[in-house]
Amino acid sequence: MIRWLLLFFGGALLGGIVHLATVIIMPRTATQDAYSRLTRLAPVNTVTALLAPTPENAAMPFMDPAFASAVCRYDLSEGPIKLTVPISLAYTSVSFYTRYDVAYYAINDRAAGRRMIELDLMTAEQRNQMPEEEDVTAADRLIVESPTSTGLIAIRALAPEPGLVPLAQSTIAAAQCKRADEPKPSR
Repeated sequence: MIRWLLLFFGGALLGGIVHLATVIIMPRTATQDAYSRLTRLAPVNTVTALLAPTPENAAMPFMDPAFASAVCRYDLSEGPIKLTVPISLAYTSVSFYTRYDVAYYAINDRAAGRRMIELDLMTAEQRNQMPEEEDVTAADRLIVESPTSTGLIAIRALAPEPGLVPLAQSTIAAAQCKRADEPKPSR
């Protein structure tokens, strides 16, 4: 009887170890993760609007057709980036993901409290290299630290009625994701 109990617990322990190792390793070895799928659609440090999902064709799984969606594949190796997203009438959200689909920050229009979501995205090392500016307070400048130098920013604007889809799409089209040291375009 003790032999069977030892075999059972040994098998359960081995099964648990294999299960945990698989769950931890699989996201790193997946070839069709979000970042890989969007590599061919979205250039680096540029907001790219995604087409409205259909049952047969969607850029990402589980996309909601009531949302206009865009992504920015970012690369912080050249320096921090500045993200600006205008607020839509209904609801706007911005979510940040690492290269391996780990969500690390999100903000929506209600939390932003302004007509525009504006923030600087940088690594912890880049933030440590920033000069201490006494005149810039946390209320003036939102800084998000990325745990990795590459990743995704998902931008979504809700269209509560089908007639408001063009308005949500224009909100997404006005979003910008560019290096912080790039000059502003002249008008």
